[in-house]
Amino acid sequence: MELQIELIAAMLRAQGGMLAWLEKVDGNREIYPLWTIREVLAHLCGWDDSLLAVMDSLEQDQAPLTPAWRGIDAYNAETVLARDGLDYDPIFREYVETRLKVLFRLQKMSSEQLTAVSILPWGSKGTLADFCRVIIAHELEHTEDVKKLADGFNADGDKPRERK
Repeated sequence: MELQIELIAAMLRAQGGMLAWLEKVDGNREIYPLWTIREVLAHLCGWDDSLLAVMDSLEQDQAPLTPAWRGIDAYNAETVLARDGLDYDPIFREYVETRLKVLFRLQKMSSEQLTAVSILPWGSKGTLADFCRVIIAHELEHTEDVKKLADGFNADGDKPRERK
């Protein structure tokens, strides 16, 4: 139960930090080459979708799917492409709603399910708790880049140059 609470609290903190910084930036602003904040949120939704899929497999006592079997970059591109054509607002709502689903489902996972070693979405072995920690750290990295953008820097930490 303590592990469950730790993971839920950390996921809430990670998303809460992102939400606070999202209020300060334009969701259609470029953050990385070829990606706006909208695409970053679409990408985070895709990873939360994969968390839900791992939970499904654990609840059904089946081997998890490996949606990122072709590599993390390919999966990232797929998650963004799946939401291509959507405006920022629906993707933002999905980002919030999908995380709520993850948190609700985490509450129902047993300690055994959280710590059972299985296959992670990219093909390596690990536990659902490990996967949650990866998602948390990953979201915090993106949050830091959104913060830099809100503070007037680009994701690399450099001040954008004035265009002449």
